[in-house]
Amino acid sequence: MKKLSILFTAALLAGTAFAASARAGDELTVTSWGGSYSESQRKAYYEPYMAAGNKITEAEYNGEVAKIKAMVEANAITWDVIDVDTATALQGCAEGALETIDWAKLGLDRSKFIGAELMECAVPTIVYGTVFGYDTSKLAEGPTTINDFFDLAKFPGKRGIQKNPTVNLEWALIADGVDAKDVYTTLSTPEGVDRAFKKLDTIKSEIVFWEAGAQAPQLLADGQVVMVSAWNGRLQTAIDKDKKPFKIIWDHQGLDWDWWAITKGTPKIEEAYRFVAFASGVGPQAEQTKYIAYGPANKDAIPGIEPATLPNLPTAPDNLKTAFNVDPQFWADHGDELKERFNAWLAK
Repeated sequence: MKKLSILFTAALLAGTAFAASARAGDELTVTSWGGSYSESQRKAYYEPYMAAGNKITEAEYNGEVAKIKAMVEANAITWDVIDVDTATALQGCAEGALETIDWAKLGLDRSKFIGAELMECAVPTIVYGTVFGYDTSKLAEGPTTINDFFDLAKFPGKRGIQKNPTVNLEWALIADGVDAKDVYTTLSTPEGVDRAFKKLDTIKSEIVFWEAGAQAPQLLADGQVVMVSAWNGRLQTAIDKDKKPFKIIWDHQGLDWDWWAITKGTPKIEEAYRFVAFASGVGPQAEQTKYIAYGPANKDAIPGIEPATLPNLPTAPDNLKTAFNVDPQFWADHGDELKERFNAWLAK
């Protein structure tokens, strides 16, 4: 974690700028996650790109690799560029559904991108945190640690969590006393998995599940839950744009990436490369932080971020103090079995 903090602090000092320009006339379908995240991409990437005479058709999905793979196998590709999370990127790459990225063709310096070395089939675009939050108008003295999320005696009421084992299992172990640095070693054992689910059992009766990112702040706004896990940018947008009295708890945030991927075999591969290069440039990357509180993956974009925005990013030093990296290789190796176990747990 100390190494990660140094990495992000170094990123703040990076100042070399480069620009990737579009060629007028490109037509692409770009697929992303919808809600305030897609809105931020629209403002920072799509609209400037289209202002040069290009056309972007937007599509929305929930990370279904099967849809991408089916397009590739049928040679009927309708999504050219896709915003993927880490699990989708790993699976899509392993199953041959995504292009291997040629960084020379992009014209970008791979070393300037946080996490770029982790993936061969995608370009990092944002760094985000899975956090939790609460409504300050409902709780005078709110939670401060992940342990509080699991404490129904101290904080009674419903909890909103994503319908996915990722981060939930890590948090369960941390709340049960496992040091964050030992979470994946513990979770790699049958006993560790049992321990995580036993901890989740303690709040199961009070869980409300969400699937799409926009649902998390809405659950909190509607009063359906007293606390909710969420991607940090979704909660920050609710605070800034919708003026919701929410507070984000950064304790043991799960750090992860979103990536730009190119669908294998798209006939618009040259256009796709041009768009990804444009969207990965210093200007657009810094611009996106005006609309949603995710950290840019391009380190050179960080000095261009408005000072008032920096403390709200997951990469801010204070927010990194107890953070852990969601381990992409662990979830690539164990994701299927743990999702099966999670779904069976849900059905009980």
